[in-house]
Amino acid sequence: MMCCGHERRRGYWIKYAIFIPIAIAAGVFIFGSLVMLLWNALLPAVIGVHTITFWQALGILILSKILFGGFSGHHGHHKSHHYGRHERWMHLTPEQKEKMRAEWKNRCECSEKPE
Repeated sequence: MMCCGHERRRGYWIKYAIFIPIAIAAGVFIFGSLVMLLWNALLPAVIGVHTITFWQALGILILSKILFGGFSGHHGHHKSHHYGRHERWMHLTPEQKEKMRAEWKNRCECSEKPE
């Protein structure tokens, strides 16, 4: 696979394929444990509810994501941020646009030294 003129090695993708599931599992464990610990430490004493298990804490996390976060893939003001870039691009002169294209092309050129 090519990225900015560089061939990605097979080892890179193998490490990436191993790291991502481990990172996701660790994040789920950490957030689930955090919700469980906070719930069990605070809410039974404050409002008299029962303690919860790890799996119930994960259920609460999923429920809160559905109710308050949605599944759009965008976070907060993310859409308006890209809209602002588009608006700025539309107001550039053709010379300014060409200069920007050249700068981005230079950023992605291959910087490897010949062997």
